[in-house]
Amino acid sequence: MKEPNHLLTSALTRALLSRGELARRVHVRALESGHRHINPDATAVRRWLSGQEVRQPLPGLIADVFSEHFGRRVTTYDLGLGEEPDLDRPLNYSPSWAVTVESVTELGRADMDRRKFLAASPFAAVAGIGPSRDWLLNTLDQEPQRGPRVRLEDVTNVRNMFAAFQDTDVMRGGGSGRLILTEYMNEHVYPLLRRTYADDVRRPLCAAVAEQTYLLGWMAFDDGEQGTAQRYLIQALRLAEESSDAALGAHVLAGMADQATLTGNPTEGRRLAQSGRHGLAHTDSAACLADLWALEARAHATMGDKSATTHAVLASEKAFSRVDHTIEPVWAKFIDAAYLHGEYANAFRDVDQADHAAEHARQSIRHAREQNRARRGAMSQAALAVTHLQRRDLEAAHSAGVRTLNLAQRVKSSRAVEAVADVRRRMVPFGTHPLVADFNERTRVLLAA
Repeated sequence: MKEPNHLLTSALTRALLSRGELARRVHVRALESGHRHINPDATAVRRWLSGQEVRQPLPGLIADVFSEHFGRRVTTYDLGLGEEPDLDRPLNYSPSWAVTVESVTELGRADMDRRKFLAASPFAAVAGIGPSRDWLLNTLDQEPQRGPRVRLEDVTNVRNMFAAFQDTDVMRGGGSGRLILTEYMNEHVYPLLRRTYADDVRRPLCAAVAEQTYLLGWMAFDDGEQGTAQRYLIQALRLAEESSDAALGAHVLAGMADQATLTGNPTEGRRLAQSGRHGLAHTDSAACLADLWALEARAHATMGDKSATTHAVLASEKAFSRVDHTIEPVWAKFIDAAYLHGEYANAFRDVDQADHAAEHARQSIRHAREQNRARRGAMSQAALAVTHLQRRDLEAAHSAGVRTLNLAQRVKSSRAVEAVADVRRRMVPFGTHPLVADFNERTRVLLAA
């Protein structure tokens, strides 16, 4: 005999909905989601309450109905309709605003409540193809619109918090403030999307939420959770489209390009970076353009194309020469000399142009040291160490490697740890040399952790 679904019964009671009304709302949600064949009645609801198995996609639709009614995210787990959230939905770039709101809020809840489960989700190499195409087409179709700037207090507060969280990521690594940001988004930001607001508030609100969602994705990326990061970035791109902020959408595509290249998909990384550049046709952000060219250089370098790498680096430098951070958005603050020279160093490193790589690495290190940016310093010190290894100077590589290790220990960043591991791997051809043994011993605790 099946056990009654007490969680669903309790939710229905608290919602003050009849069985028939719940069935009607589920039907409406099903139509909005493209499931035209789903049309439950009060009898079906009675069976759900009695504990009968509820087949897909009904659990998600029922959860969406209660989420909308209560004004907060209610998961299938909360309703006794399943133990696992729908982790594939955030991989989809939905044209429906309602589905987008549900996707991003469900992702936020999963990131809080089911983090280990979500962290195990893999990076899907082809998932960015559709979103980048849809964003580009819709963005190019939009005409620039002007109007009074709406200074809604909630939107302003969200944007002020973004600056603080971005500084935390830049200075201390993505693993440092991510848990706090996730909680803040779930409790204070994503619920704003469910409220009623004037049409002229919609765009700044969506832009503010897109910025924070992107940052969550970037923090997850830096924290080594690629599947989680990918889902946040895709939803950030959809939110950016809703805001009609082409530069912000291009910025999100830059993050997606970086992730694709660094997870072994440089062809996809190059395509995403190029889509971002094309999306800037109706707007101008020299910082974003410089970033996209730099990431395209990284993709070309990973594929071994030296001439294309050099061309992209030169184009990035040209764009960066026009950057005025007093007029750039806050999210572009990190696109500076420390960051870009570090990316150029990595690109030239990957095409075995050690002299160019070392020059850019040293410039990145100098700027990072002036700003006390340990993560960027660690990654650029690692690039410098590799250039020494490429020139067979083990002593200099060991010194730079130790500096990499010392900086990596100051931040919570899987990318900084991977930089240390990369130097260690590249020392293997030097065999049992005492400096290799010393570096291996120094890094043992960090890499084991």
